[in-house]
Parts: sequence; C-alpha cells; structure tokens
Amino acid sequence: MKQLDAWTSHGGVQGVYEHASSATNTDMVFSVFVPEHEEGARLPVLWYLSGLTCTHANVTEKGEFRAACAEHGIIFVAPDTSPRGEGVPDDSAGAWDFGLGAGFYVDATEPPYDRHYKMWSYVTEELPALIAKQFPVDMERQSITGHSMGGHGALTVGLRYPERFASISAFSPICHPSIVPWGEKAFTAYLGGHRETWRAHDTVALIEDGAHVPELLVDVGTDDNFLEDQLKPEALAEACANAGIDLTLRLQPGYDHSYYFISSFMADHVRWHNERLKGIA
Repeated sequence: MKQLDAWTSHGGVQGVYEHASSATNTDMVFSVFVPEHEEGARLPVLWYLSGLTCTHANVTEKGEFRAACAEHGIIFVAPDTSPRGEGVPDDSAGAWDFGLGAGFYVDATEPPYDRHYKMWSYVTEELPALIAKQFPVDMERQSITGHSMGGHGALTVGLRYPERFASISAFSPICHPSIVPWGEKAFTAYLGGHRETWRAHDTVALIEDGAHVPELLVDVGTDDNFLEDQLKPEALAEACANAGIDLTLRLQPGYDHSYYFISSFMADHVRWHNERLKGIA
C-alpha cells in the first residue's frame, strides 16, 4: 500500500492510498478518514460505495462526512467504483453509464470484463482485509452506505453479509437494477443474459428470495431526475413490507441526485450508524 496524499481534518487524518489489487488485476485507489483517537484504540468503520462515473474522490471532497465521523469516532472508507488503467475494457461507444466508473459491485463472468471487473470480491474481501491490516479498525463493528450505483452496492453487500454489518443505509439507491436501464445494461454485459443470475445482485430480488436484515435507512430526493426510471424505491418499500424489514424511506422534498443532496443528510446517516455501532460490545 502506498500513501498518495494526506491532510489533517477535524483533528484526524484524511488519506488517499493506492495498492495493487489481485481481485481486479489493476492498481486501485481508495480514501480513508481516521479520526483522532487514543493510542491503541480500535474504531468502528463506515464503508461508502460511490455511484456511476465517480471515484473515491467525489465523496472525499464533497461528502461532508468528516465532522460527524470525528464526533463519533468512526473511520470512513471510500473505494473506487471500478478498475482502471491501460488495458481495462471500457464501453466501446464511450457511454458514461457503463465500463470505467461503472463496475456495479459485481464479479463479471463475461469477457472481456471478467479479467478486471471483480468489484464484488474487491469490496467484500480484498479491501476489507487490507484495511484491517493497515488501519486501527475494529472489524467487529462495521456499517455500510452508498449512493446510487453505490447504494445498490451497499444494500446488496449488506443483505448478503448481514452478520458483518451493524447497519445499512443508502442515498438514492438503484433498488431494482434487473428491471431498469442502468442495471439491465450492466448486468447483461458483466453477468450474461440469464436473468436468474442477476438476482444475487438485485436488492428487491434478494429480499424476495429471503435475504433479511432488521432495518434499512434510505434517503431519496423528490427532484431526482432518475427517480422514476432508474431508482424504483417503491419496489424496495413493497419488498421490505412483505418481508418484515423495517425500512425508513425518506423522500426529501426539493433534493436531486447530486452531492448537494448527499452532503445535506450525510451527518444524519453517520449518527444513525453510530447508534447501531454503539450497541456492539
């Protein structure tokens, strides 16, 4: 692991790091905020998965999470959204919603994407192992959140590893990717045309198939221009109601899909996760 940059912020350290990933067969960059803490202390961690076109930098620079994380003593980790580098296949037409910046947090099985696009393994196995080794993290106290494509990632990772995470939240998540254009495009290219295989990476389908957690927190802006065609929070609400999952779905009036929205409610999410992390001895 190599440190690319670091800054003092809210008494802690905001760093950016790079390492060679065996999951993606590329170098990967991620950011970590470590709040001020006593020597030898182990801190809870909040994972943040970013959305389409983003890198670690978007939330690091615009997410406004550090004050809340410093207040509650929570480490904040933000990985990249996809592999990058020479030789990594992209969308041949240069579309912004697929390829580089759009890994969708799955392990691709279809060529040419199957060599590098292993973001599921990266965020669930390789990066957590690296973070546990290099930072003062208490891996018994983890929570996860994310935005848009990363909200999809956070919900699916959390639902498939319910024993790992104390809490799961999302901003503007793609709730039912199997039935919306973004998800259909990505899943077809990464996972192939057999829709049954997509269900393991679809929040609504996972819940329908029996995945269960006690509660979820989801915020969506009412002025989000992707709300109707891509996000489908109403499908998530129906699935949670049928499964007995306590979903707090907050439709925030006047907010859109941007980091102006995310940063407005980030501290709420950090506090919400903190309350649940505190319950773990």
